[in-house]
Amino acid sequence: MKNIIFIALPAAGKGTQSKMLVDKYDFIHISTGDLLRNAINANTELSLKIAETINKGNLVPDEIINNLLVNKLKEIKNKRFILDGYPRNLSQAHYLEKILADNYWVINLKIDYQQAIDRIINRRICPKCNRVYNLSINALKPKKDNICDICQHELVARKDDNLEVVKKRIANTIENIQELLDYYQKNGKLKTINGNDDYNKIFYKIEKLLEE
Repeated sequence: MKNIIFIALPAAGKGTQSKMLVDKYDFIHISTGDLLRNAINANTELSLKIAETINKGNLVPDEIINNLLVNKLKEIKNKRFILDGYPRNLSQAHYLEKILADNYWVINLKIDYQQAIDRIINRRICPKCNRVYNLSINALKPKKDNICDICQHELVARKDDNLEVVKKRIANTIENIQELLDYYQKNGKLKTINGNDDYNKIFYKIEKLLEE
């Protein structure tokens, strides 16, 4: 079974599908967002630089992201993994090629611009167990308003999930995403799935891909 790279707009459902794949197939989920948040929590000089960049809605430099990714891949050794949020540009894609060779599929969960915005500003996370919810998607709403289903902790919005920063982040993503999709399409690695579908239908389509 090959590794998976998710390439899509923010809040397209990459995290939800990754969790389902981890639960059923024992993939390791590598989210660059998580890698960056962990780096920020380390309270170093680099942490401050990363936090300032993210809070302004800008993209973290390739060198920093690449180093965080390589360290994580060394940590998990040869286990199958899902990349969520990487690569973000052709430079990162070329860097990744040297690591993965031919052992991967690229999946684009396709949603439109406005839906991405709506999903992000309605996203809530549990700061205790990191479970993600979404107030705009019935299947992903918490059972109790603003309370985690798992640990009963109060949910919060991410600091960078405000409208001004979100619009800038999506604009940065759109600027780079099409050339990535074109690159992987040309290489025969790209599979596009409608991200507006029910998440169970999306998961079924991903499973069929894994069977190829």
